[in-house]
Amino acid sequence: MMKAYMTLSCKAGAFNRVLDELIKLNLSKKDVFLLFGPVDILVQFCGLKDLDGFINKWFNPIRAITPEEPMIEKTQTLIVISEGRSFNEEPYAFLFLNTQPRNLEQVQEALQNLPQVLSADTVFGPYDVICAVRARDRLDLQQLVSRIQKEVPHIQGTVTEIVASLY
Repeated sequence: MMKAYMTLSCKAGAFNRVLDELIKLNLSKKDVFLLFGPVDILVQFCGLKDLDGFINKWFNPIRAITPEEPMIEKTQTLIVISEGRSFNEEPYAFLFLNTQPRNLEQVQEALQNLPQVLSADTVFGPYDVICAVRARDRLDLQQLVSRIQKEVPHIQGTVTEIVASLY
């Protein structure tokens, strides 16, 4: 089994329509996250049989959402190399981290040892690690990101995306 993520950047004001289309594709609401940041939507795909299945069942249909009036301006696909813990709690934010490839396992292990980290997946794509985190509020999140940047070795860059309520 494999796991993947897709990030979607929508045209201005289109994210609600895109969310509705994603739900029509029978994606579980627990795997679709509306984000505040450069990416509008993060979709998590768990239990995939293989890459071809992912492409045919999810990637191509998502790319083709409303072709008569394109609402998605950009997608990024991230294939999970090493899966972190699974989580049921809705994260407060996702952190997209960059590191050197030789340090993936060390970064993942250090992140997974932090109590506020729900999961840390290493991935192929523009980022090296996707990290779901819990926080009480923005200040708590800011302190967590600072702690990660100081205490987790080999972090080269961090993009933080706060999770919004889906509807």
